[in-house]
Amino acid sequence: MIERFDPLKGERLRILDEAGEPRSDLDPGLPDTELRTLYERMARTRAADAKALKLQRQGRLGTYPPSRGHEACQVGLASAMGRDDWFFPYFRDLGMYITLGYPLADYYHLWMGNEAGLRTPDGLNIYPIAIPVGSQIPQAVGAGLAARYRKLPIAVVTTFGDGATSEGDFHEGLNFAGVFRTPNVFFCLNNQFAISVPRTRQTASATIAQKAVAYGFPGVQVDGNDVLAVFAASREALANARIGGGPTLIEAYTYRMGDHTTSDDAARYRSKEEVQEWERKDPLLRFRHYLGKKGLWDEAYEKSVQDEATAFVEDAVAEAEARPVATLEDIFAYTYAVTPPDLAAQLADLKAFAGEGRR
Repeated sequence: MIERFDPLKGERLRILDEAGEPRSDLDPGLPDTELRTLYERMARTRAADAKALKLQRQGRLGTYPPSRGHEACQVGLASAMGRDDWFFPYFRDLGMYITLGYPLADYYHLWMGNEAGLRTPDGLNIYPIAIPVGSQIPQAVGAGLAARYRKLPIAVVTTFGDGATSEGDFHEGLNFAGVFRTPNVFFCLNNQFAISVPRTRQTASATIAQKAVAYGFPGVQVDGNDVLAVFAASREALANARIGGGPTLIEAYTYRMGDHTTSDDAARYRSKEEVQEWERKDPLLRFRHYLGKKGLWDEAYEKSVQDEATAFVEDAVAEAEARPVATLEDIFAYTYAVTPPDLAAQLADLKAFAGEGRR
């Protein structure tokens, strides 16, 4: 299916239009229970994101990158992944974490300033969040090469924003993946802005997906506000990677409804009219229309979804805030099995500077 949509011709994969009407020849045919699960994961993600913004404004959480508008991208991709696949995230992946089963309390704990939230629980193949733009891409390719050498039937997924495609890490990673046919799925959330810089100021390419052509593997642009399109493209790319078919680049064409982070003011570089236009393309609203047409959504169901999402979020906040605050030792404790002498000396100096050495 991916190869039916040529990014060089400006073709974009879409299954649901903005009114929730499906294109039947592309519908992935998910059972009703799985369709509802997709919606419930998207609703959880939005509720968790809204709560994080409130916590930040109340001084209970640090600088935070909102993900409103990205729910279809994140949930659609993560729902197509298998338990043995690996995930190399960037810093705006809340829906991926929720869908893959990462504890929300841990995720909040990280953004509250405690790196303990990055200690991935056993059974989840999730690499730590990359804050430097694009640095996770060559790391994911390295993991993909290792999987190929070991003949593991897995895929290695990495996500990034459109700004990362202007970094050398992106081009080096994709070139390496193309040459060595690694089992990678590169997923670009093209939300139109890298902080305040629009996509048109970063690349002259008509699409980001077409960049895959230069590296010798498929690229496809999908409607990132259509969860079924994201799921279908991701499922195909992941299956191809697992059987040795090589990498795929997916560009999810979407929009960042909020600020880049809570330290940003997006109103300074984009208009209200532009935001309002994208509000009408809201991924949750579109999927709700689709479910309604199939008899899978009504007001009673919506209330139960929202009540469950609220409870899920509030339980996670309570757990995260009940945990001990970070200590000075935490800065040094989790890099080496045995702390090297120079780091031990630095820790002693830091404690002395902070007044702890005199206690």
